[in-house]
Amino acid sequence: MKFGIFIFFAVLLSGCSVFGDNGVESAPYDLIRADEAVGIEIRNYQSMILVTASMDDGNENPAFRKLFNYITGDNQGATEISMTAPVFMDSEQTEGTEIAMTAPVFMAENTDEPSMSFVMPKHFTLETTPKPNDPTITVSKVTDYKVAAIKFSGTLGDNNVNEHTEILREWMLKNNVEAVGAPVKAGYNGPLTIPFFRHNEVLIPIQ
Repeated sequence: MKFGIFIFFAVLLSGCSVFGDNGVESAPYDLIRADEAVGIEIRNYQSMILVTASMDDGNENPAFRKLFNYITGDNQGATEISMTAPVFMDSEQTEGTEIAMTAPVFMAENTDEPSMSFVMPKHFTLETTPKPNDPTITVSKVTDYKVAAIKFSGTLGDNNVNEHTEILREWMLKNNVEAVGAPVKAGYNGPLTIPFFRHNEVLIPIQ
């Protein structure tokens, strides 16, 4: 499965806190194992609906804009959806259903087709998720997505991500946990959040 993470822009959420409260629903998962000393968990995401846009040449901004437009009305939805957090457009007006933001945003970079995906609120199904007006955006369902995850603060810059990916890989090796896919970045906060208070993750799919 090809998908991955986050870059929240300042216009994304009105409830973003500089102290780390993103104010949005998080994708639910079952906790299988936790090593609190190193901030590592084994999780299973039973079911997620993803909307995905390709990142041409690894460029995050166009993919983010497409997905942000989608959740703020550039879709064929007709049913009102309760907002779990305010989401605001900073430019063009669109028509359709506004959809609550859910954290994290996934970004797959180390694949043949780099992509960015937003997770839909948990009550959505493939049938009820509004169809994108943009034909380059895809909607898919992921089930039983089992991962090893490491939590860390700071930024999602390459050095920080690579450092914690290596820590996670070493932990997996010592604990006989086998990877079945490439690492995925995940972030839960906006850029206004102080780096020390940010919640970032690297996820590695496992058996």
